[in-house]
Amino acid sequence: MTLLRLSHAELHFGTQVILDNLDLSIAKGERLGLLGRNGVGKTTLFRVLTGEQQLDDGERWLDPTVKLARLEQELPIEGDATVFDWVAGGLDEVGELLVAYAELLGAEAEADLARMARIQQALDTHDGWSLQNRVETTLSQLGLDGRAKLQDLSGGWRRRVALARALVSEPDVLLLDEPTNHLDIPTIIWLEQQLQNFNGAIVLITHDRRFLQAIANRIGELDRGLLTLWEGSYRDFLKHRAEQLAAEATANALFDKKLAQEEAWIRQGIKARRTRNEGRVRRLKAMREDSAARRSQVGKASISLENATLSGKLVAEVKDASVAFDKRPVITGVNTIIQRGDRVGIVGRNGVGKTTLIKMLLGDIEPSAGQVKTGTKLQVAYSDQLRGHLDPNGTLIDNICGGQEFIEIDGKKRHAISYLGDFLFSPDRVRAPTKVLSGGERNRAILAKLFTQPANLLVLDEPTNDLDIETLELLEEVLLEFSGTVVLVSHDRDFMDRVVTSLLVIDEHGSVEEQAGSFSDWEARGGTLLSTVDEARSATKAAKQGHQSKEQHATKPAPKKRKLSYKEQRELDELPELIASLEEQQAELEGKTGSANFFNGDPTEVGKTLEQLTQVGESLDNALERLIELEG
Repeated sequence: MTLLRLSHAELHFGTQVILDNLDLSIAKGERLGLLGRNGVGKTTLFRVLTGEQQLDDGERWLDPTVKLARLEQELPIEGDATVFDWVAGGLDEVGELLVAYAELLGAEAEADLARMARIQQALDTHDGWSLQNRVETTLSQLGLDGRAKLQDLSGGWRRRVALARALVSEPDVLLLDEPTNHLDIPTIIWLEQQLQNFNGAIVLITHDRRFLQAIANRIGELDRGLLTLWEGSYRDFLKHRAEQLAAEATANALFDKKLAQEEAWIRQGIKARRTRNEGRVRRLKAMREDSAARRSQVGKASISLENATLSGKLVAEVKDASVAFDKRPVITGVNTIIQRGDRVGIVGRNGVGKTTLIKMLLGDIEPSAGQVKTGTKLQVAYSDQLRGHLDPNGTLIDNICGGQEFIEIDGKKRHAISYLGDFLFSPDRVRAPTKVLSGGERNRAILAKLFTQPANLLVLDEPTNDLDIETLELLEEVLLEFSGTVVLVSHDRDFMDRVVTSLLVIDEHGSVEEQAGSFSDWEARGGTLLSTVDEARSATKAAKQGHQSKEQHATKPAPKKRKLSYKEQRELDELPELIASLEEQQAELEGKTGSANFFNGDPTEVGKTLEQLTQVGESLDNALERLIELEG
């Protein structure tokens, strides 16, 4: 059943083509992931779908019975509004009645009783009380305080408020523009579960690849005004797109070769323009027109880091460190050693102290207890320090290059337009005010400014927000090739899997635990970020019960070991050698899959290698379990 449709949609902003004869149908139960480079018009397409943006030509049709809701990329900033009022506003008329009723309840005793009675009657008529319960339930699920004011909330909490407003109306079509920005991992996982159980249609813009894989059953890529659709998951799309781009490149190469031959022929002189060759001349003219009309694919960003001199081997050593504000502990029990070349990810729920931990590691905050020792020759580039330093009225040249036409990178002078072009900023965009940039372009500008600084310690606080996936993948490659040390705060699980080598995990109580490996490695070992204090209490209770159970079992006499058979003893003798061999294979395969260009290779070979890695891992697990069983 079609809920929303665009037919032959045309939209241009000056010379830029946003939509070119675009057709799109959204059906019930569909989950469309919308991809495309920053600035191609994904958010504009959302505004077309909602009816906010009028088309130059074509038709938009929406089923009159369909309810549509949209989560915007920008955060809500209504100063005096409470969370309850803002979320209830997602219910349109009934929301206004609920807000008015709440205001009257909070007023003095001389409140307008007659008006209150009228509102009560209207709420009875429109089933307002059950909708009020829905608002309160949604607030509870997202851990929101309905009495809090938006102006007092951080970006992460305001993102939750915006999500609550979009979800509370239970729409038939839900448009989500970067829904995971500013959300912590438990909330992202909660949102995944909600959307997987959502009965309506979803159109989704996101850079979070794991989130996209979990939600989308159809992928659309907006590129040069055209929308290409694929059925299936994000991983299926990657394979199909690689094949399509290769075919497009081959076709363009053949066309260009033919065009060059025809251009050489026409320049031979008068014999090329004889009557019998007029058809060939007309075909050449048509080929020239086709070549001029061809839309070149937007190039990739070219990002590189300016490496400073090497730091000392020790970057930071922390022993039993804690930080408290007004005698209230924020982070406790930090023990870690960070060495040159380490790539450390910091994870935890919003508000648990990730930024405090970073500032303590950098020496900006003295620990309340314990000791922090920082290394020598450190040159730090900290992305969060730059976010408030972009003048909205200044151009990119003003903000990043200090208003100079040339900038020094790695000891060499480069023209500002050339350097900013590496970050996909066109010359006209370079001289535009920063305030007109999209979210992704602003984040690219922050990276461009950050990477002008020589550094051997790079500290990135949520660097992935609003970046398109291609730029995100390039940033991963740059960080993997960086010779210095990286400390990264991110809620993007795939990004951390590809970049970090260890984790500092902060729990609800501020305790910090060091974990080796990537985020997925930690998850596989049973690691999880609890979403509420109640869950933490339940986990603690379960752990205590498990500990008591172990103690009870420990008091029982150990079962008598049986003697192994000849065959079992021989198997036990051979297992250590088998395990060592499997571990070597696993390390070799992990080295291959961890290389920067692994996923750019032949998709068939990539699939075979990943399958082989899985099989080796399973064989190793089985061998270890068998060793434990026989030794026991």
